[in-house]
Amino acid sequence: MTAGYLGLGSNLGDRRENLERAARALSEERELRVLASSSVYETDPVGEITDQPAFLNACLRIETDLDPEALLDLCQDIERRLGRTPGPRHAPRTADIDVLLLGERSHESPRLRIPHPALLERRFVLIPLLELDFGARTPGGAALADALAGIAPAGQDVRLAGPPLAGRG
Repeated sequence: MTAGYLGLGSNLGDRRENLERAARALSEERELRVLASSSVYETDPVGEITDQPAFLNACLRIETDLDPEALLDLCQDIERRLGRTPGPRHAPRTADIDVLLLGERSHESPRLRIPHPALLERRFVLIPLLELDFGARTPGGAALADALAGIAPAGQDVRLAGPPLAGRG
């Protein structure tokens, strides 16, 4: 089994319940174990579309035997089951599940990059991930805590919104 981290987000509907349902669906998969959840954080949208509702975000620590592409397929299948519909990049969504890190593995394909290409630039990802593992590093050795320290909070406010997700097994 390879350890890794997934980022969860939702800004449509019952955002907390969407995150709980995503965590439960992941924990029910045979090829994946959800080991821990970060607290839940509320964040303003960043990226190409900022005129949309605020997000709830969390990170999960996982173990899996799935290869990166199969893990992406699983995450996208769960997103669809939770009501995510195709749309423009950074559009509002009921569920977003991103593969952030997968052991010491780097991976690049037309569909997926690991580590996640925005990992070191987004406070809403770094804060919950560092809650789970303050010493986390990329496969290239970059300390996530150092990356967080270098990001100005302006425009990337992250607010504690609730306890860890219960949907883990």
